[in-house]
Amino acid sequence: MKDDFPLKHIMEATFRANPNYELVLFDRLPLEQRILLADLQKDSDLYGILRPSSRSRLGIKSVCRDTALLYFTLQQPGKLPVYVKAHFGEGCNQAITELVLDGVLEIERDGGRGTFVSGSEAYAQLYEARQLATSQGKLARLSIEALKYAQALRVDDPSKLSARIYFYNRLPASPEWLRRLPTPEAVAKHLGIHEGGPNQPALHHSWSELTLAPPYNGWRMWQQRHQERKPKPRVTCKLYVSPNPELLQEAVAVAVDVFRYAGATRFKLGLDVYGLLRPDKIVAYFNSVEELHNATERLLKRLEGCPAHGVPFTAELASDGLLSWGMDPPRDQQTLGWQERESWRLWLTNRLAVALLFAKQTQSTTIEPWQFAMERLELEGVNTASWTPKRIIWEEEGMRKE
Repeated sequence: MKDDFPLKHIMEATFRANPNYELVLFDRLPLEQRILLADLQKDSDLYGILRPSSRSRLGIKSVCRDTALLYFTLQQPGKLPVYVKAHFGEGCNQAITELVLDGVLEIERDGGRGTFVSGSEAYAQLYEARQLATSQGKLARLSIEALKYAQALRVDDPSKLSARIYFYNRLPASPEWLRRLPTPEAVAKHLGIHEGGPNQPALHHSWSELTLAPPYNGWRMWQQRHQERKPKPRVTCKLYVSPNPELLQEAVAVAVDVFRYAGATRFKLGLDVYGLLRPDKIVAYFNSVEELHNATERLLKRLEGCPAHGVPFTAELASDGLLSWGMDPPRDQQTLGWQERESWRLWLTNRLAVALLFAKQTQSTTIEPWQFAMERLELEGVNTASWTPKRIIWEEEGMRKE
């Protein structure tokens, strides 16, 4: 893949392996670590892990054989070996840039003198001077607010920081809301989906409710009956409907009807009061972007004027943030098997949290940590001005294997 970003040409620069890492063959790890990381062995190209030194707050990284060879080669500073350029081809410049941004390699600062930098501190060495992309719409602005909020937090654990980013814009469970919706049964009445409720006949006519096991049992999910025996698609498009919680009964009535005729395979609603106060309280699943946009057109007509809540880190479909979308990554873009499968937003916030924490450590004077996190995510295939997924990351990593 050709570089599509304003990156400097760094192929003739001097690099070195980050001395704050130790490269360990997977077989040489302690038994408990090998058990914990066993799923990494599903990658036939795995060599081992980069383990940070005790004085560093870097994270553990798995590495393939090619990256391990490059890391060993650059134990002493030097130019990139010829085989690296031949292996990566046209994408070599971006691939090496990513290794520097992630702290695997360090690049010599302009002017030489043996000073090497990585992460956000290397930003000026890697990127051409340019105006950073501006936010596009309410949800993009909310997403930037979430990142600035996360940057100010004193949280060093990436999973905890990801959770704080993920739940940004969730409404507080005030005493009034807890009084009104104390149980899932009360929530069902609020939504009109209880036995005898106004939305129950439409649900019963076309949908079958699924039983969800932990950690997904904070939702109620329905599946179209004619979809029950169809295989699940590798890539799932998700439509987020985010009305003000006060108007959920009316919004659910419209959504259930539209989802049926627009081709949604499944949809889910928050189970309890906390589920209704999160921004992504109604989520529908589609097999294609075309079906998703068909549903969007219908919903826009029938929900006109409905006050929006707004889901950060999703691609806006209506200027007020009422409707937005994302695309769940395929399984081979996921983390380890024992971890919860990443949704579109969790896939984003996990990567943003790691980049944000690394940028806070390197303390660049060129770019803010939240901006660095967005720039790093751009290289993963996400337009962070609109939070639109670039389909190429799913095509290259998942769809081509079907």
